[in-house]
Amino acid sequence: MNYDHVLLPSGVAASPTEVEAYLTGQQGVAEAAVVAEMAAEINERNLELPEEDSFLSEESVGGAANGAVLHVACPYDAIGYVRELLFDVATPRDYAIYDPQLAWLIDPAGHVPVTVTHGGAGAFPYLTEALVRQWVPELAAPNPYLIVERADHDYIQTYRGKPGEYTVEYRDGGPDRHYGATVEDPATVADLIWAWTTGERDALARVPWTRVEF
Repeated sequence: MNYDHVLLPSGVAASPTEVEAYLTGQQGVAEAAVVAEMAAEINERNLELPEEDSFLSEESVGGAANGAVLHVACPYDAIGYVRELLFDVATPRDYAIYDPQLAWLIDPAGHVPVTVTHGGAGAFPYLTEALVRQWVPELAAPNPYLIVERADHDYIQTYRGKPGEYTVEYRDGGPDRHYGATVEDPATVADLIWAWTTGERDALARVPWTRVEF
């Protein structure tokens, strides 16, 4: 069984419905030069590995009449590796990644380069306001947490313990500057995480934080 990712230009869609419409409109269109470049880079990386370690479900990607779209299928055990590679290939070219299994559109427009760990889906190299607003309400067992980091002791995180209860914590330089609060509204949690990510300290200051002792 394959796991699919789709690369498409940033800004051409804002929802799964718009993504599907865009993909349909690209069918039968000659492959764009940028798509051929990305496909060549992905194929080259795959050919560097022994055949048994291939991270593609097919022999190669690209070469299809899909216009500005590139489809990449991989085995389930290669999802993390392939996603990291796709970010390396797509982001510098102002390309978004669409995950049809999760209905996630990961568009680099307005992104902030931070390390993001999503408890249910792994690591991501940047955060956007759209992503944090989608992800926070969807956090669910068995790993209902989200961590956004700049450095080892410079991060914000949330854990959804039960419906209507999020634990939010941030660390500002070390264990002696680690603060926490309980928040009920997922939109407020998303606001706090995005404010921290963008350096909007005023929003954080409005929360009654309690120092967390270790």
